[in-house]
Amino acid sequence: MAIDETLRSVLTEVALECGADRAAVIPCSEIVTDATFRGMCASNACGMYGRCWTCPPHVGEIDALMASLSEYEFVLVYQRIGTLEDSYDFEGMQKAKRAHYGVSQKLRRAFAHFAHLRTLHLGAGGCGVCDVCAARTGEPCRFPTQAMASLEAYGVNVSKMAASAGMRYINGVNTVTYFGAVFFSLTENGGDQNG
Repeated sequence: MAIDETLRSVLTEVALECGADRAAVIPCSEIVTDATFRGMCASNACGMYGRCWTCPPHVGEIDALMASLSEYEFVLVYQRIGTLEDSYDFEGMQKAKRAHYGVSQKLRRAFAHFAHLRTLHLGAGGCGVCDVCAARTGEPCRFPTQAMASLEAYGVNVSKMAASAGMRYINGVNTVTYFGAVFFSLTENGGDQNG
């Protein structure tokens, strides 16, 4: 099924208005997944493995998550590019990541106005809604309608997704780029699959 060009333009514009630097709508069939990306999560380089409800292993089995993406027709891919003082500017990276989380949450609220779309929102890295995830204390998620799993947790090859959307995965020296995606299908009932 082809997407109406007006809807494509509106969704792209909404992403830009929410603070994305670039946005594009592509067919879901162009998304490449690979279960080996879960290995990056398991290596715990970010420190969130097993410590966040939306991160592995809590988020679910990788094969089921990858298969669930095929239930959607299209993907709104968006990116946020942060500027760093140098390649060791960890504070700048965190600031850019928080700005990306803000864009993701604005997009979630904006998509609530498109009741005819069934959506799945995926972000960059861990959820980021809470400073300390309730998973660390064994409590249920405090904000299930805002919590967001990462593209990597679903096995999405983000660099190939970026290329399919006509975006650069790396945007130059002293920058950091974060990606998010809204998987969606036209439906009579609508509804957000993760809040």
